[in-house]
This record gives sequence, structure tokens and C-alpha cells, in this order.
Amino acid sequence: MSDTPPKAPPVLKVPARPNDVNVNGDIFGGWVMSQMDIAAGIVARERAKGRVATVAVDAMQFIRPVRVGDVLSVYATVERVGRTSMGIHIEAWALRHLAGFEEEKVTEGTFTFVAIDDEGRPRPVSG
Repeated sequence: MSDTPPKAPPVLKVPARPNDVNVNGDIFGGWVMSQMDIAAGIVARERAKGRVATVAVDAMQFIRPVRVGDVLSVYATVERVGRTSMGIHIEAWALRHLAGFEEEKVTEGTFTFVAIDDEGRPRPVSG
């Protein structure tokens, strides 16, 4: 596991807010996963040059909790491209303001997207 975020800019940056906490007071894992899906969808749509749909979460690892006040930076890269599908690798890093602006990887995973046409049927990935 890398100790530094990817060199490319994040696809998405969003603050963790108090209304996103779970019963333990940490940010709800579903919220983090949602941000990752949004970022991966942006990258997949750009690669497919059109509509895409999330069809699977192939791997997901929650490494550290996200806390209220952290800024979540989500990095996404195309890992593989098939005829109609793409694997997008995602890393989420928390910028921890209360810990001296330290950055820490909190989650990573691989999501699979399928390029779809206007009727929602699979179509070939462009280009």
C-alpha cells in the first residue's frame, strides 16, 4: 500500500459532514462508497464516451475510518477495458485537518462499469 496519494489530481474532493456519520461517530462507509462510485463513474463515462452503469464492486477494502471534517479525495484510473466493460481502480484519501493536514489512504477498490446505449443495453466501449 502506497504512503502517498497518486500524482494525478483527484477526480472528486468532498468534505465529510456531520450528517454522514454512523452510530460510532465515524463517516458511514456507504457514503464513502457512494463518493467512490461517483468518481469511478466520471472516469468510466469519459473512457466509454457515453453512458455507463456500475455493475459490480469487484473488491473493496476499508482501511481507516473517515472523520467529520476530513476532506475525502477520490482518485480513479482505468485498470482494464473489455468489449463492453471497464474496471476502474479507486483510492480514497482523507486530508485530516485535525491531525496537521496529514493525508491517509482510507479506502480502495475496483468497480466494474458497462457502457450502455440509450435503452440501457450494453454497447461496445468507444475508442
